[in-house]
Amino acid sequence: MELKQLEYFIVLCQELHFTRAAEKLGIAQPSLSQQIGLLEHEVGLPLFERIGKKNILTDAGKTLLHHSYNVFHEISQARAAISELQGLERGTLKIGSLLTVVNYLLSPTVIGFHNAYPNVELSVQGLRTGDIYKGLLQNELDLGIVFLPLEHEDLEAIPLYKEDLAFAAPIDHIIAKEACVSLQVLKETPSILLPETYFLRQVINEQCRLMNFAPKPVLEMTTMESIIQMVSKGVGVTILPKAYLDYIDNIHIKTIPIQDPVITTQIGIAYRKNKHLCAASRVFMDQLIKTVKDERFN
Repeated sequence: MELKQLEYFIVLCQELHFTRAAEKLGIAQPSLSQQIGLLEHEVGLPLFERIGKKNILTDAGKTLLHHSYNVFHEISQARAAISELQGLERGTLKIGSLLTVVNYLLSPTVIGFHNAYPNVELSVQGLRTGDIYKGLLQNELDLGIVFLPLEHEDLEAIPLYKEDLAFAAPIDHIIAKEACVSLQVLKETPSILLPETYFLRQVINEQCRLMNFAPKPVLEMTTMESIIQMVSKGVGVTILPKAYLDYIDNIHIKTIPIQDPVITTQIGIAYRKNKHLCAASRVFMDQLIKTVKDERFN
């Protein structure tokens, strides 16, 4: 069993389509089929089952996929441990962060880290919580900035801080004159919210459910920038982290605290359990924790 075969197998599991997987790998489809066939011969069981036009993982395939990720995890661990012998003179650090905190939380840490260790290749991606989990588990990310509590037993977390959600309304909106408002505003006011697949929307939905109603936004948008643009143009109100709203400081928008109830989320650093945290990861985490101690996050 070769690493190349496992790599091909993982990509095929992700695509479940031989042509797309071959294109992603940059090889011919017959070559991919041949390598998967050799892998199945060595395993002694079929890894995929063809149902109609779809390829479905068999139980044997699911088992091999789990262990394949562990194989590449161990390889990345070895590389990290070896590169640490060279200190922070080189290497890579890949971070997945919630879109809500990329700018106001990570910018100071990223700038400070890059200035101190310019030869470490740093990559920061703004992602949804589920995509960050996936990246960590598949060894595509070293660290994640996520909402807590974690929802996966193979991940660990360090709490960073709690943040309140707040309404954002056009500056001339009727609720912009209020010192604070109830979540009931969503029941009677046009709103623009994130889709229901996003953690923040799920938090909002749950609080509304406890108040016996469901939010019915006039628009759902996947980026906070587009939501803020719609709010500033008077399309409706929204709910986002207060720290983010304070950071962007849009002159066309008023931030109003939510009461009845106060809605709070917790942000933390996530990483894979039993993962060797290289020097770059540890230093970045320490600098991020220091950033959080700034008064903005207290």
